[in-house]
Amino acid sequence: MRHLKSGRKLGRFKEHREALIRNLMISLIEHRKIQTTIAKAKTVQPEIESLLSLAREDTPHARKLALSRLASKKAMRELFEFAPEQYAGRTCGFTRITKLGPRKGDNAPMAVIELVLEPLSPKQAVVKEATKAASKAAPKAKKAEDKPVEDVVVEDAPVEDAPAESKDDADKA
Repeated sequence: MRHLKSGRKLGRFKEHREALIRNLMISLIEHRKIQTTIAKAKTVQPEIESLLSLAREDTPHARKLALSRLASKKAMRELFEFAPEQYAGRTCGFTRITKLGPRKGDNAPMAVIELVLEPLSPKQAVVKEATKAASKAAPKAKKAEDKPVEDVVVEDAPVEDAPAESKDDADKA
């Protein structure tokens, strides 16, 4: 039984599936856009996203990790050439999946997965800046609320004596 075993099998054994995902990532880096089935595109998307976020900082360690995932020096070099300058302002959303019609031969649902190469629009950049500013301001406001207020003097209000109900009065009602 496959309880709690997530992920797509893609009709392949583990080694074949890993090789397929690696080859799809290499092709996507080299061509910037590939056409494949929806299931394969959705499987390769998180892998390539993590690889692109790794490549945004060009360090020897990041290059080693990328080479271990890609197993292609040419693709690794190309990745580190365009990723740092293309995705400097982005934290996520490096790829886009666009659904196409079914494939003619076997009616498989097809999709195009591509790298998002256009920079953030000015509107998106403004929204992103406002969100960052709001998230930074929120903890400050919370800290201000947590401080005890010592200068405020509360006067005791006179309490009127209410007649106490006896047990007999409660039974009569």
